[in-house]
Amino acid sequence: MRNPIPIELAGQPSIEVDGALVARGLGLDVAEFRRLMEIRKISVLCERGTGEDDGLYRASFYHQGRRMRLVVDADGRPVEPMTVSDSPPLRPGPQDE
Repeated sequence: MRNPIPIELAGQPSIEVDGALVARGLGLDVAEFRRLMEIRKISVLCERGTGEDDGLYRASFYHQGRRMRLVVDADGRPVEPMTVSDSPPLRPGPQDE
């Protein structure tokens, strides 16, 4: 996996997803994506699957009205195609300043 980025899970070890894949989904180059992550201009929500989705995680990345979602396994490997949509931010945050 190129350019992994950590995602922290409450009470669980973190998983890493391919930062280049997320950057591409948000229409950013990898360097700009990493810079925006470092300065908290991209919001992240990670949800853990239950029931038949146990062992899967849905990571949603929000930046300037765009949402990129990626469903991955515990090793950070995508198990479904990513989805990208126009969406308001998850919550008002640094990306809105």
